[in-house]
Amino acid sequence: MDLRQLPVLNALRTFEAAARHESFSRAADELFVTHGAVSHQIRALEDELGTPLFSRQGKRVRLTDAGCRYAKDVRAALMALADATREVREGQRARRLVVSSASSFSARWITPRIGRFIERHPEIDLELLSTNALTDFTREDVDVAIRFGIGPYPDLHVEPLLDEVSFPVCAPTFNGGTLPATPAELAASSRLLRSDDQMWKVWFEAAGLGALPEPRRGVLYQDSSNLLQAAVDGQGIALVRRSIATHELATGRLVRLFEIDARSASSYWFVCPPPLLASGRVQAFRAWLLEEIERFRAQFTARP
Repeated sequence: MDLRQLPVLNALRTFEAAARHESFSRAADELFVTHGAVSHQIRALEDELGTPLFSRQGKRVRLTDAGCRYAKDVRAALMALADATREVREGQRARRLVVSSASSFSARWITPRIGRFIERHPEIDLELLSTNALTDFTREDVDVAIRFGIGPYPDLHVEPLLDEVSFPVCAPTFNGGTLPATPAELAASSRLLRSDDQMWKVWFEAAGLGALPEPRRGVLYQDSSNLLQAAVDGQGIALVRRSIATHELATGRLVRLFEIDARSASSYWFVCPPPLLASGRVQAFRAWLLEEIERFRAQFTARP
């Protein structure tokens, strides 16, 4: 049969719903159209086929013998079409990997390294979500999250990735190249950059200056990546996390002040729903991520 002679798909969907319910009103509710629209489509389909599909008895309708046979075949055809569509969509989703992480970690740690994952797995369509909001796997289309926190994360597969420390950095040209010589001299500086998630008080205590209060003046940065950029631009001295500062330290855009670490109570975690852990795309990303973590550890161990 010439496919051009088939009734339009919308008319067949309307007929299938009306036949299943044996009610034009219920079919209209299901399809979000009016009763009149359903009645009009059924009448047009009957005219096109040259036979009645429903018998009308006042406001009630019943399938004719021809309507019963046609409804069975139309339903089977539409179900086959729905199954084929689902398989195509699931095939495309199986190639797509959605990873959520904090904005600063995504920009400063993942992005410089992600090229190696893309080269290794060109079959995976990677989507990186940069957000500081906690991922809700029950509501969001996310496969994996890299969380920075203390946990716990119930009902999820959780693996520790990386502990974190913080230390002060600045541009090598800061203050004309005359940098603080002691922690006390650093603490006395009026150009300490501040952020919500990195408290100077913690580093002061690690440096033996626990009596000093948290600085209250100056610009307050909400995002650690912006804080780091301000330090690179010579705006002041920043207390930064090791994970996001390593590249700038390696390239010489920043220098570290003193070999004193403030250990963070938070760590980085690999998090995903347990059913997704076995999927090929998640396993591929997990393997690559663990390799990069080990490479990173070796880097800062060899060169503090």
